[in-house]
Amino acid sequence: MTANRHPISALKITLIGFAALASAMGVGRFAFTPLLPLMQAHAGMSLRQGAWLAGANYVGYLVGAMLCSITVPAPRHAVRFGLVAVALLTLGMGVTDGFDAWLALRFGAGVASAYVLVGVSAWALPVLARHDRSVWSGWVFAGVGVGISLAGLVVLLAGLGGSDPAGVWLLLGLASIVVAGIAWAPMRAAGAVAASSVRQAGRLGADGWRLVLCYGTFGFGYIIPATFLPAMARDVIADPAVFGWVWPVFGATAALSTVAVALGSRRMQARRVWALGQLVMAAGVLAPVLLPGIGTLLVAAVCVGGTFMVNTMAGMQEARRIAGAHAPKLMAAMTAAFALGQLAGPIVVAMAAADGARHAAGPSLFAVALLLAGAWALRRQPD
Repeated sequence: MTANRHPISALKITLIGFAALASAMGVGRFAFTPLLPLMQAHAGMSLRQGAWLAGANYVGYLVGAMLCSITVPAPRHAVRFGLVAVALLTLGMGVTDGFDAWLALRFGAGVASAYVLVGVSAWALPVLARHDRSVWSGWVFAGVGVGISLAGLVVLLAGLGGSDPAGVWLLLGLASIVVAGIAWAPMRAAGAVAASSVRQAGRLGADGWRLVLCYGTFGFGYIIPATFLPAMARDVIADPAVFGWVWPVFGATAALSTVAVALGSRRMQARRVWALGQLVMAAGVLAPVLLPGIGTLLVAAVCVGGTFMVNTMAGMQEARRIAGAHAPKLMAAMTAAFALGQLAGPIVVAMAAADGARHAAGPSLFAVALLLAGAWALRRQPD
């Protein structure tokens, strides 16, 4: 690979990765979550329809992750074109009103967001390590939480002002276009990360498969509250000035936790961080099932929001630790398992719920069981 004549600084890498994940994940993946109550109120959407729209996005994410593992796109291409696609597909949600069109747009946004996440991870994390700035990866992944929180605040203000959700989609799409424009030139100049290691045929091994399965339980466990927390809050109290704060709290906690853990757990094994994260997440998922109310929903937002990106970072770090040169292959398998788990969550809710977020109790209990099983499996160290 030809060396880049003008190496990009660690600070610029961090800022670009931060902004890219804020757009791809905060908007492309998760903006639908706080918008669901508004779409229910303005478009008459049922929880079942919301579950299928969420499921379409997760199918897209699975397809995108699998395509990345097969085609191994250059990270700079994955990020640049993925960000443009996220922006255009988000704008599309604001100019269409048919359920079938929404399904297609949410599917496409899932594919694009997977490309951005894989591209940012493949580009930013190794380069930060070469700059001896691995701890800054916490700031890169904090972009997800900041994007979630900002999108949630926009939706909260829209709800308080009685705005139509179409206008919110358009505003978020325009913001995503700005991010794509900012990242375009620096990502074009960035050198391609070698993809040969991804194509190596090394086996995952017993512990590799253990990580894959645990990552799948994480995907299922977090996605039910991550998709339906605002709708569950609206089911408890209809005032958007109250239920609308659940999602911004979720995002802010996700952002703060990634930075805090990156700074404070340098001496703790990533596997232990991940196992503890599974336990905290299980407690958050269980709380509103045992005692429905706005207080326990905020507890869930803190517990789940505070662990889902921490678990993501810790999982990827553990994959690099045990797999060495074959880490990209293991990461791809883990991402696919995660995508399958998060795809199953909304589909299970759609099948179990006739209407109303309160009927997600059964799937939530199943998610708790899977999270606890994953935490238990992570207790065993590699052979």
